[in-house]
Amino acid sequence: MQRINLLYVITKLELGGAQKQLLSLISHLNKQKFKPYLFTAKDGLLLSEALSINELTLKKSRCLERAINPLKDLLALIEIYRFIKKNNIEIVHTHSSKAGILGRLAARLAKAKVIVHTVHGWSFNDYQPKIIRIFFIWLERLSAHFTDKLIVVSNYDKQKGLNNRIGKENKYTLIRYGIDYTEFNLQEQNIRKELGIDTQDLIVGMVSCLKPQKCPQDFIKLAFLVKRVLTNVKFLLVGDGILRESIQRLIAQLNLESNVVLTGWRRDIPQILAAIDIFALTSLWEGLPIAALEAMASSRPVVATRTGGIAEIIREGQTGFLVFPGDMLQMSERLTLLLKDKNLRAQIGQNARESLDFNFALTNMIRENENLYEDLMKSKGAIYAN
Repeated sequence: MQRINLLYVITKLELGGAQKQLLSLISHLNKQKFKPYLFTAKDGLLLSEALSINELTLKKSRCLERAINPLKDLLALIEIYRFIKKNNIEIVHTHSSKAGILGRLAARLAKAKVIVHTVHGWSFNDYQPKIIRIFFIWLERLSAHFTDKLIVVSNYDKQKGLNNRIGKENKYTLIRYGIDYTEFNLQEQNIRKELGIDTQDLIVGMVSCLKPQKCPQDFIKLAFLVKRVLTNVKFLLVGDGILRESIQRLIAQLNLESNVVLTGWRRDIPQILAAIDIFALTSLWEGLPIAALEAMASSRPVVATRTGGIAEIIREGQTGFLVFPGDMLQMSERLTLLLKDKNLRAQIGQNARESLDFNFALTNMIRENENLYEDLMKSKGAIYAN
């Protein structure tokens, strides 16, 4: 029987958790049932990975970009609409905030049979100006009216959506991020030598885009506080972004040039996680940080800010520690406790790995998405391939 034409829409294929999860989903999708298409911005660090996916048709947009631009946003909307009509797209599955709004509206206008959106953290947060926050909530409410299912990766995001009257409860379904556990069970492979870190040093690592949401300045402040107690600790910041220059200035101001290593973007995250001793995350807001899940799969204790759904995966004192956003003094105390006790680090790291059950397995994530597509097509009276 004829395959289902399935279009994924994401704003930009940068090195982020949502993007990596989407490419994993497309890569492992049952190509006998689904014919995948991907609509995204014309540039992005993961474009080469997308181009290598078997049987994927990739459309690079000239107009889709993260920043709000009324003219380009309208043109991107028209592009997506025309792409849906031209390719007889039956299911549209959007990811990320901008693509989620434009993609779902285009899908509605083009009369796609099924419209799905995955919430990788909502487009609104408590750190936005009130008028901007209200505007984004209104857009999410509007889009939810013509969305068949809202996929959330944490119960926190589901409740946040309901609290803001975005869709009814029956529109939500929980599908956890999927981890390929075999990728994150490695031994350290010369990463320390490559980065000029002594084998006797301890490493606290953070993997994130250098943007306001992740508050990487707090990671540098954390390094300063820990350095006052322990001198043999290096802080590894993996990622890049608009805050890089300000981060470099802060490192210089605090005389941390020999304590903090900025790696830029890396493709070998499993190897990086194998080389560190503790994973830290200083975010101000989150959906569910996949980097923390990957650290847990690597048997590393996690010390993070209590944001989004992370409290659903971290058990205090058992698989890691949580502190309130901005409280780097308490985070430094938790880190120091772990850094001084090798056995405690090992035990919490082991607990973290063992706590990740089948719900977080890549195979489960793929299966649940495919089952959702088929159930929604059935509910619309559509025929799909067996």
